[in-house]
Amino acid sequence: MLNSGNSLFVLAMLLFGGCRSINSDPIVPGYDYFPLETGRYIIYDVTEHQYSLTATTPTKRAYQIKEVIGADYADVTGRPAYRLLRYRRSVDSQPWQTDSVWSVRLVDSEGVRTENGLDFVKLRFPVSDRLRWNGNRYNTIGADDYEIRNSGQPYRVSDKQFDQTVMVVAQQDSTLISQDKRFEVYARRVG
Repeated sequence: MLNSGNSLFVLAMLLFGGCRSINSDPIVPGYDYFPLETGRYIIYDVTEHQYSLTATTPTKRAYQIKEVIGADYADVTGRPAYRLLRYRRSVDSQPWQTDSVWSVRLVDSEGVRTENGLDFVKLRFPVSDRLRWNGNRYNTIGADDYEIRNSGQPYRVSDKQFDQTVMVVAQQDSTLISQDKRFEVYARRVG
């Protein structure tokens, strides 16, 4: 997620993913919102707007991010984890360029994502409205409360309809000089 400081970043994501069977534990409700399977991928169409007090118009950047779940491995605790291969391009006609390698894993009742060396608890299970947790529980950044809203509800992104989703609100702050609004929407069987 983006941290805005004195700027506002608006991140619009358009999800596309191949439909494959899910290798999740059916006993815990919600694991299918965080599917982990080698080869599964999602492409995000990202539009980023950066607002500044010193500029009259926002800076706008558009690009695509592709995330591919790579091979599984045992993390430092011996638990299974997956490489998350990230690619980036400016327009559809360009080839994908390697961006970074992150990781994802399920730890007890949590979906954890390692981004640039920092662990974030992105989702908690079982999924239910108003469930709250510290998204920075496994890093030293400081507490950041996440909350689930609208679980099981439909969500539309452009022309793509997702029948069952869950929204995770990570930040909803606004002051006279800055806004920091971050949320993620996870679609069932997509991520």
